[in-house]
Amino acid sequence: MAVKEKKMAAAEAAVETAAAKKTAARKTSAKKTEVLKEEAVKTEAPKEEPAKKPAVKKAPAKKAELAATVTIQFNNRDVAAKDVLEAAKKAYMEANPDGEIKTIDIYVKPEENVAYYVVNGEGSGDYKIQL
Repeated sequence: MAVKEKKMAAAEAAVETAAAKKTAARKTSAKKTEVLKEEAVKTEAPKEEPAKKPAVKKAPAKKAELAATVTIQFNNRDVAAKDVLEAAKKAYMEANPDGEIKTIDIYVKPEENVAYYVVNGEGSGDYKIQL
C-alpha cells in the first residue's frame, strides 16, 4: 500500500501545486488588470468642456391677430369699413393708374351718404365714393 499512498500523495501534491499556480496566476492577473486600469486613467487626456454657445434669444411669440370688423350704421343701412376702404383704393387707382398709395385717410359723412378720401396727403372734392 505504500505505493498507492505515494501515488495518492503525489496526486494530491500535484493538485495543490496546480491550485497554487492558479491562485498565483489570478493574483498576477488581478494585479496586471489594476496596473492597466491605473495606466489608462493616467494616460487619459483630461476632457475639455465644450465651449458654451451664447444663448439664442427666441423671438417673442406672435399674438394671434384679432379678427375685427367695423360697421357703420346709418339710415337703416350697414356699411363695412373695409368695403369703404377697398372702394376708395379702387376709385383712386382708376383715376390715377400710375399712382401709388402710400397712405390713405377716409372720412365718412353718413348725412351726405358719401365717404371722402385723402391719398398720400392729397385730397380733392372729387376724391369721394357713394355709400
